[in-house]
Amino acid sequence: MSQQGLGLEAKNNSNNVGEYKFEPIKGYPMLSWRGKRPFTSTQFYPAQKKEVYGEEVNGWLNKVFWGDNLQVMSHLLKEYRGKVDLVYIDPPFDSKAEYKKTITLKGKTSSSDTTVFEEKQYADIWSNDEYLQFMYERLVLIKEMMSEKGSILLHCDWHKAHQLRCMLDEIFGQSAFVNEIIWHYRKWTVKSRNFQRNHDTIYWYSKSKASERTFNMVEVQEASEGTLKRWKGMKQKAVFDEEGNRLATSVDEESTGAPLADVWQISIINPAAIERLDYPTQKPEQLIERIINHCSNEGELVFDCFMGSGTTQAVAMKTGRRFIGADINLGAIQTTTKRLVSVAKELSRQAIDGTDVKYTGFEVYNVNNYDVFRNPVEAKELLLDALEIQKLEMNSVYDGEKDGRMVKVMPVNRIATRADLTELIAGFDYKAFEARKMEKPNQPVEKILLVCMGHEPDLKAHLQKEVPFTLDVEIVDILRDKANLEFKRDSEAKVVIKGGGLVIEKFYPMNLLQKLSMQREAVTDWKELVESVMVDWNYDGAILQPSVVDIPSKNEMVIGSYKVPADAGTIRVKITDLLSESLELEIANG
Repeated sequence: MSQQGLGLEAKNNSNNVGEYKFEPIKGYPMLSWRGKRPFTSTQFYPAQKKEVYGEEVNGWLNKVFWGDNLQVMSHLLKEYRGKVDLVYIDPPFDSKAEYKKTITLKGKTSSSDTTVFEEKQYADIWSNDEYLQFMYERLVLIKEMMSEKGSILLHCDWHKAHQLRCMLDEIFGQSAFVNEIIWHYRKWTVKSRNFQRNHDTIYWYSKSKASERTFNMVEVQEASEGTLKRWKGMKQKAVFDEEGNRLATSVDEESTGAPLADVWQISIINPAAIERLDYPTQKPEQLIERIINHCSNEGELVFDCFMGSGTTQAVAMKTGRRFIGADINLGAIQTTTKRLVSVAKELSRQAIDGTDVKYTGFEVYNVNNYDVFRNPVEAKELLLDALEIQKLEMNSVYDGEKDGRMVKVMPVNRIATRADLTELIAGFDYKAFEARKMEKPNQPVEKILLVCMGHEPDLKAHLQKEVPFTLDVEIVDILRDKANLEFKRDSEAKVVIKGGGLVIEKFYPMNLLQKLSMQREAVTDWKELVESVMVDWNYDGAILQPSVVDIPSKNEMVIGSYKVPADAGTIRVKITDLLSESLELEIANG
């Protein structure tokens, strides 16, 4: 389908780049709430590639994004609009709960000397009807991402299930509803004056009619009260016309099971289970595997923008699907990355031949939270994209043009000073300035936009003073004027090369150490604070491609010393602490 058929209107001129408009919502009835706002368009956000694990398979690398999923999907629309075959989301439930992760220092041998504290992962607490607006905007974007045969399965519980059902009807239309699936589970509960809430709801909506959407009929044999139930007889297959009306039933080979019903009895994750990652709200792989196997085919694209611990991504990898995942919680990104590295290793051990295709390679991106303090070239590209500036590739003076102004990006790792204007002043085309003054003496000879990460207060006045022509100068201070863009700084470490090895001598994760000092805890070994160490022996200056992935088990610590290979070039080290906050630094080899 053409972009126009999908409702895309992208303005690609120098003044406005990457604005995506959506088809009007036509569903009925419509849910109302306090503060409901139409959501009819979004703008492009750039993505910063940070890490790559594994290799492409059939020209594809899976993708994991750290960022607000509204901004992540605004980025993805440019390439993946109408291309997602299956969406599964397990969003916040508006449960009024605050989810925490238990942090335990590494390498402790007994419970008596174990340091433990809780760190907030995320809160599912909303005021007024913020939750409904939050979900509304994201479901509108998800619809734009879905292919014409695509399906969405939304996981929720009793808190907002009724309102989310109305919202799905409004956005996708009532005819798009396929199933209400009940996930029933047993859990330890306390006595209360109500029936125990032991189920979640999964709503299945599809953009296509029954005869076109993906649905793989899988027969099951379910146990009840310890006894295996078996159904025997002839396997039946429904036949539909082009409108999705059932015409007849054909009979195939003998069946030993029954078509799966819409009430699923699947256990929650046992505390001792191997797949348990101690991540709040983690769902069992068996549940997600059932959804993916029934509602998608191998090689199709699966999307989950509330990724959490990465269960959807892990199952997609195991079942031969391609995937894109996103989460705003940095801890989710770290947990998912570790999980996918482990799954990829296991799949590589199991691989026998090339007939069973598994997409094990993946790359990690930031959308917002841009890391611009190390690589000035990459930082400039990110800022030009984020501010929707038309780049000027061959211009030696300016970096771009926007709204009739010539744009110059000032240093990105510090505030801009008068000294930073020297190169710009020297590069001006004064002959052109003179000609413009002669033609229009009462108008500025140039309109200029300076993009800064903070600046001296007299920067504009100094530029005008040094140039003997009238200039029209504007300054954008990213940290002040663009509050929606976020940038991060790092902890500290001492890493050296000695005796043919890369040695981490010291590591200071500032945020984590501050939390430990508040508890008056002493740390004798920096390794107690570290979740993982990754090393890229030949860093290309932009993307981490680690060949050393040191991720110890729960009771072990990282090695901290690694043999440098003979062909090592520029070395990049990533150290991730127990709060999932990372430090990356480069080491010169030789």
